Amino acid sequence: QVQLAESGGGLVQAGGSLRLSCAASGLTFSRYAMGWFRQAPGKEREFVASISGSGATTASADSVKGRFTISRDNAKNTVYLQMNSLKPEDTAVYYCAAGLRSRQPYDYDHWGQGTQVTVSS
Repeated sequence: QVQLAESGGGLVQAGGSLRLSCAASGLTFSRYAMGWFRQAPGKEREFVASISGSGATTASADSVKGRFTISRDNAKNTVYLQMNSLKPEDTAVYYCAAGLRSRQPYDYDHWGQGTQVTVSS
């Protein structure tokens, strides 16, 4: 059974930083691209960043470029999202997902439960 467990969310002031982690089990981790998505209240789930199985290729949304960095440690079956210079508009539930390297949620087969990130102004 595949499980993805996010951690590291919380409340932070604007300009601050957080690092999200997503620990995976029940799958051959290095064979899966990983993605981070977020969903704010009343809005659709949106792409944040993705990384290939090897970690060699990454992509990120324009809204987070230069502020957020995705990385992975295949020895630990974990993907990370380092978030710097956080803004109130980054407030959302953040989800990690495993699947094809894509910006589309439907290309991901497995999802975590999400972790809340709240940025105060």
